[in-house]
Amino acid sequence: VQLQASGGGLVQPGGSLRLSCAASGSIFSTNVMGWYRQAPGKQRELVATITSGFRINYADSVKGRFVISRDNAKNTVYLQMNSLKPEDTAVYYCNLNRGLSGNYWGKGTQVTVSS
Repeated sequence: VQLQASGGGLVQPGGSLRLSCAASGSIFSTNVMGWYRQAPGKQRELVATITSGFRINYADSVKGRFVISRDNAKNTVYLQMNSLKPEDTAVYYCNLNRGLSGNYWGKGTQVTVSS
């Protein structure tokens, strides 16, 4: 399984970015895809997850600002990030969880929110 993330960058506070992550390989039809982030000096934390059945979970810190979605036909998960804050600055990692069949991570994409 390979996960290819894209869409990070530098944005001003209040701005928006959209992350994408395409999965390839033995995806399996039942899985959970999601986004995690890690800021300097902090542990990796959950941002949002979405199951293949479109059940969604958000971290409290991003509720109302971020929207996760997926296209099962393309094996792709998206993260629309709105009203970005400096504290959203982190490396964002795409994740594919197939339960007992494996848990996979992308390489990460940098998101920097700064004026």
